[in-house]
Amino acid sequence: MRVIARMNIGGPAVQVTTLLRGLDPARFEQRLFAGPVGPGEADHVDSRAPDVPVSRVTALGRAVRPGDDLRALRELTAAMRRFRPHIIHTHTAKAGALGRVAAILARVPARVHTYHGHLLHGYFSPRTTRMVVHAERWLARHTDRLVAVGERVRDDLVAAGIGRPEQYAVVPPGTTLPTPPPRADARRRLGLPPDCPVIAYVGRVTRIKRPDRFLAVAREVRRAVPTARFVVCGEGDLAGALADQAGGDGALQPLGWRADVETVYAAADLVLLTSDNEGMPVSLIEAGQAGVAVVATDVGSVAEVVRSGETGLLAAPDVTELARHTVRLLEDPGLRREMGRQARAWTVRRFGAERLITDTDRLYAEIAVARGWWPPPVTDGAAADKTAAEGEGERT
Repeated sequence: MRVIARMNIGGPAVQVTTLLRGLDPARFEQRLFAGPVGPGEADHVDSRAPDVPVSRVTALGRAVRPGDDLRALRELTAAMRRFRPHIIHTHTAKAGALGRVAAILARVPARVHTYHGHLLHGYFSPRTTRMVVHAERWLARHTDRLVAVGERVRDDLVAAGIGRPEQYAVVPPGTTLPTPPPRADARRRLGLPPDCPVIAYVGRVTRIKRPDRFLAVAREVRRAVPTARFVVCGEGDLAGALADQAGGDGALQPLGWRADVETVYAAADLVLLTSDNEGMPVSLIEAGQAGVAVVATDVGSVAEVVRSGETGLLAAPDVTELARHTVRLLEDPGLRREMGRQARAWTVRRFGAERLITDTDRLYAEIAVARGWWPPPVTDGAAADKTAAEGEGERT
C-alpha cells in the first residue's frame, strides 16, 4: 500500500507512477492512496497518468490542519485494516508521518518511507525545523527501511540524527521521457521564435525554488544576450507574482503546466534551476534525457544528476555566478551541445525507469525474505550444490 500526500506534477508523482506501472503484478499487489492536489497545482494523474488508479483521501493534503489530519489518519488506518498490506510505503513528509502512524495502529508488518528531499533547510523557522527533526527521528525508529533519492539527501538526514545509516537505501529517481519533437516544431507549438536563445525552467513556482532569483538571473543574462527568452513551465503560489514582475517585453513567457513537458525541453537551449533546496530534481533528469545542458544551484543531490563541467554547470545560490554560467553556455553552442550529448548518455543509463523498478523490487524482496514471506533466493553456487547432491542421490 503506497501513500502520498498528493499526486501533483513533480518528481514524487513520477516515481510513484513508474512503480505502479512497472512492478510485476504477479509479485506485488499495489494500491495507491493520495490526497487532492492544492490550489494552483496540476494533477499528475489527470494530465499524465490517467491509467493509474487512486483511492482519494480527501482530508490528506500538504497543509497541517489537525482536524483534517486526524480524519486522514482514521481513514488510512481503516483502509490498511481492510487491505492488510504486508508493506506500507509512504512518500513525502506529510503522508510519511500520517501513513506510518496509521501503519503502527493497523499493525502493518513492514514500513518503508522515501525521502524525495528533506525539510531541513529553507522551509521553516529554526524552532519548527527542530520539531520536524524530532518527529522524523521518532518515525524513523518505527520504520524498517528509509529510502533516500540521493547520497547527499541521505547524509543530511543521518547527520540530523534521523535514522541509522544501515536503515537507508539510496534509490535515485527513474523515469523515461517521451521522445521530444523536433526543435522547430516545439518552438512553433510554444509560440517561440525559431532562432533566439531559450532558457527553460520546469517545476513548481514556489518560494523554495526561488523564482525571484530566476528572474534576477534572467535580467543579468539579457544584459549580455539581449535576444534571450525565458520560459517557465509550471504553476504555484508565486506564479502570478513572477508573471507580474517579468515585464511586458515578452522576455519571460509563462507556460503553465503542460502534459507534453518534452516539448519544452525540445524548444530549450538549456535548463536553469535556481532553488535553495532540492532532493534530486526529476526535471534535471528529464532535461538530460532530452539532451539539454543544465545550469543549476549546487544544493541537495543536484550534483548527483548534473556532472558539473560535463553535463552542465553548477553554481552557488548566487545570481551573478548563475548568470555567468548561463551566458557562457549560450555563447558557446559547441560546448552546450557536447554537454547535452553527455547528459543524455548519463541520465538514460543512471536514471531510467527500469533501474528504479529493479531497485525497488530488490528492496521489497529483501523485506519479504527477512520476514519469512518468501524463501531466500538460490544463488548460483547453492544451485550447483543442490544439483550435485540430487545427482549423487540418484546414483546411490
